[in-house]
Amino acid sequence: MTAAKLSNSQRLQRVLAVLSDMNEHSTREIAAEADVCAVNSCITELRENGAVIDCRQTRHPATENRIWLYRMTSPPPAVAATE
Repeated sequence: MTAAKLSNSQRLQRVLAVLSDMNEHSTREIAAEADVCAVNSCITELRENGAVIDCRQTRHPATENRIWLYRMTSPPPAVAATE
């Protein structure tokens, strides 16, 4: 897969905006807030652009279904340079 450039991708910019608070966000939350479908692909592309994003699996407290949570610990260099 060839990752999109962050500077050219509104899709990746929307996902980055959700993760920019450095808190954990579920796949469902990212999909809804950033209006994207393939969250895991977006995370991979952001990583290719230099973001450091952790992922962990847990269980939903009410349903016990497995959920994945993502947390950015370091933004991509291009974003960090503008902060």
